[in-house]
Amino acid sequence: MKFGVAMFPADFAMHVVDFGRAAEERGFESLFLPEHTHIPSERVTAYPGGGELPPEYSHTLDAFVALAAVATATTSIKLGTGICLVIERDPILLAKEVASVDVLSGGRFLFGVGAGWLREEVANHGVDPRVRWRVFDERMRAMEAIWSSDVASFHGRYVNFEGIWSWPKPVQKPRPPVLLGGDYSSAIDRVIQFCDEWMPHPDRTDRPLDERIAEFWQRCSDAGRDKLPVTVYGSSTDARLIDSYAAAGVSRCVFRIPAAPADVVLPALDRAAEVMRLVNA
Repeated sequence: MKFGVAMFPADFAMHVVDFGRAAEERGFESLFLPEHTHIPSERVTAYPGGGELPPEYSHTLDAFVALAAVATATTSIKLGTGICLVIERDPILLAKEVASVDVLSGGRFLFGVGAGWLREEVANHGVDPRVRWRVFDERMRAMEAIWSSDVASFHGRYVNFEGIWSWPKPVQKPRPPVLLGGDYSSAIDRVIQFCDEWMPHPDRTDRPLDERIAEFWQRCSDAGRDKLPVTVYGSSTDARLIDSYAAAGVSRCVFRIPAAPADVVLPALDRAAEVMRLVNA
């Protein structure tokens, strides 16, 4: 099993470049950064994690800027969005951001994507939350066109542009791996339709993870696709849990590291690295 770490790159947390170096030094395969462009000061949508929304959600750096900075300070660790809120970004600009980080990192980018849970945040970007998955679909297909064509065009209901030139193209071909985060049927449909991996949270539903993975793989088979890899995103550092992930067929486990100063983050990284060594021993 591969192991990664994820931390909100909050302005009050350990500097994200230092975090990236520390994760690489400890042998983690990957590093993921979440994103939120903003948090509405008034909202109705409940936080999926339960309770109050943690402060890092409204204090986080831009994920692509942060990953580009980490790319220049590391050499081998893979760098991912966990997740990029595709419906909150213009697809022409996002296609360039993805390609730019892939170029700057020498082909180490992992494109974690999703449609977002915070409806008021989505609406502030001019997208009706009720159609966010339709918007997601078109923006993903539009970016595929930009990455794969010297002269790209796209015509849809929500995305529409005539022939454009846009470089750089991603180093990885045909594009960086796409991992979709989401725990419900509409998200899983999109994993099978456009993506390379499914990236569920381990604890966002009441159903056991092994049942969810078995159902996902059956849906892959029904759609004529091979078993797609599964990355568990946001795990605690409980070795017994990791053993259960391995038994279920998980291929990557991403540990949740708190958004905090270095004196909290570094011990958390050390605990995660120790679990990684125990499981891989």
